[in-house]
Amino acid sequence: MRSNNLSAGLICGLSILFFLNISLTTNGQLLQDTSAVKLIRKGIGLIYGQEFNRAEEILTKVNEKYPEHPATYLYKAIIIYYQNYPLIPANPRFKGFESQLRTSMRICESKGGWLNDPEKLLIDFCARGLLMLCYSENGMSNEVISIALTTYKCVRKSFQYKSVYPDFCYFTGLYNYYREAYPDRHPVYKPIAILFPRGDKVEGLKDIQYAAENGIVLMAEAYSILSWIYIYYENNYAQAINYSKTISEKYPSNLLFRGEYIKNLLFLKKYDDAEKIVQSSESENHAYFQGQLSVFKGILQEQKYNNYTLAARFYEQAIGAMKQFGPRGNEFTDYAEDGLKRIKGYQARKKSTL
Repeated sequence: MRSNNLSAGLICGLSILFFLNISLTTNGQLLQDTSAVKLIRKGIGLIYGQEFNRAEEILTKVNEKYPEHPATYLYKAIIIYYQNYPLIPANPRFKGFESQLRTSMRICESKGGWLNDPEKLLIDFCARGLLMLCYSENGMSNEVISIALTTYKCVRKSFQYKSVYPDFCYFTGLYNYYREAYPDRHPVYKPIAILFPRGDKVEGLKDIQYAAENGIVLMAEAYSILSWIYIYYENNYAQAINYSKTISEKYPSNLLFRGEYIKNLLFLKKYDDAEKIVQSSESENHAYFQGQLSVFKGILQEQKYNNYTLAARFYEQAIGAMKQFGPRGNEFTDYAEDGLKRIKGYQARKKSTL
């Protein structure tokens, strides 16, 4: 199934909560500045909407008033991540992305007692989360583990703020759910998982659902992660479509969300609906997304039209397109290879009946 990332929406979720619910004390009271709050709120929306130039303009304005603020390094890293999605180590901007996040972490941790400062704690947590997400997506297990070993202290502290900031239900829900589900799906992480307290998948889903229904700040992120969980971990496609459709329609230019929605439709065998979106997406100039479309077209030709020759062509096209993305392309390479195996099976059975 999908590669190891939890959800790209998680990262903006962490950041939005930080920007909008926390009043920073480092280098000035950023969030006591109403104009800065409005700018940042707008900037996060622009990142989701893939309007990166305008998002950069907002970063410049915030930097002018709050220079060297750890939040600005995190914000810049988020732009790099989404602008270059999927961000892989071969990308020249990968090292800059790492540098932005590690600088943010260094500033937050520069003075003792930062774990007891919710402002510094949360921004440090955000930076760590984005680094682990990107490393995990690229199959960099050692790097994930090295950060995770020193990150649980942030997770543990976050539970203390659950009643203070209701949006923290998003984070506590993620921990409770993935502490149990993730090691089962990815055994390489079982040795490190035993170092952490047990979670509760049912309670985790309840917390994230609460954030989706009540957390105005984190509603989009909660919808995105719920869609992902129900598709890839719960195999409940009918439940997932409620979330994938909502987030895709809210941010129609976001190809990450669109791809998830198309895939969800295909899992539900709603081929007509999926095909309409695929056809309307042909002109998108994005190599990774076009690789996804090749898989989707292959599935449509195979499952809807029984045109195995054309389906195989699309699957082979997808395999070639995804090679440049390394581990980030594995999910769709697997889909395509599975499709080719099914087609060979059809052909073999047909020959046996002749």
